[in-house]
Amino acid sequence: MPELFGSDAYAPKEIAAKVETVGVAKAHMATLPLVMLGLLAGAFIGLGGLLFIIVKSDASLSFAVSQLLGGFVFCLGLILVVIAGAELFTGNNLLAMAWADGQITTREVLRNWLWVCAANFVGTTGLALLVYLSGHTHMNGGAIGTTVLKIALAKQNLVWHEAFFRGVLCNVLVCMAVWMAMAGRSVVDKVIAIVFPITAFVAAGFEHSIANMYVMQLALIIQHFEPVTASNALGVAGNALSVAGMFGNLVPVILGNLVGGSVFVGLVYHLIYRVAAAAQPLQTPLIEKD
Repeated sequence: MPELFGSDAYAPKEIAAKVETVGVAKAHMATLPLVMLGLLAGAFIGLGGLLFIIVKSDASLSFAVSQLLGGFVFCLGLILVVIAGAELFTGNNLLAMAWADGQITTREVLRNWLWVCAANFVGTTGLALLVYLSGHTHMNGGAIGTTVLKIALAKQNLVWHEAFFRGVLCNVLVCMAVWMAMAGRSVVDKVIAIVFPITAFVAAGFEHSIANMYVMQLALIIQHFEPVTASNALGVAGNALSVAGMFGNLVPVILGNLVGGSVFVGLVYHLIYRVAAAAQPLQTPLIEKD
């Protein structure tokens, strides 16, 4: 009923239908384009992380300003995913709606999530390697590289339950950004819908599994090729960062992202707009008698 309120945006009920239709298409996508689009999404989110780190490496900014500004520039990642087109694991958690409606099978959902998550990981790996080879981490007197290392160590040291719940909160906001972007009919509509939820989750320090893949892999690359730099930055001799430590963060964050996106957004809206609507009795129009 957008016309009643002077808006040309899709109404929430229409968004729910669109999310399910898109979910079916994603679940049935051939493997090659699915993987290629997943690679792009990993790189796109990594580019958002790159901008966030530039902001965080500026010691002259206050905490609040650096968090909010960092969150704002990180929005580039999801804007590229939504507007340019790519397959992002966290956004694809909304496939839970089509699954709950019986339009796709559990096997199809898991196939999409596994391929996309793996492709996102490879995409972030490739970008991290390219960024390191470009010398980007030496900018700002090496502060970029130091910031990457410190952020990665902080993520690695997160206790399991904090990483999980930060993942939940993160993907509630990410999936709300994707949901609201589907309400838009223009690029500007979609960008504005994305900016505020994404800025909020980054500023709040919540955990996004794909962004973490980029930061932590870049940190591991720096540590491998520049062990002295890593030791000085972290104040710890030897290899403070590890592949095991990275996955120790990614596992609870991925699980948290799944719960936040599929349960607290996808299934909640399914209950509101699909189950509740189907349960309403049909209303037959009154027939006027002569």
